[in-house]
Amino acid sequence: MALNKELLQILACPKCKGDLELLPQEEGLKCGACGLVYPIREEIPVMLIDEAVPAGQWDQGAREK
Repeated sequence: MALNKELLQILACPKCKGDLELLPQEEGLKCGACGLVYPIREEIPVMLIDEAVPAGQWDQGAREK
């Protein structure tokens, strides 16, 4: 099940308030401004700064801090 598009439009990065982009396989939300990826677990975005993974580490396969 895909994330609700209306929800995606109102979500913002908790750290910098930047826009978020849904990753292709809907496994995370990436902030283009600060480069953090917020994981999506069981179709629920985890919007906690402590749970965010830097985009570089995410691209290398790290899904948790």
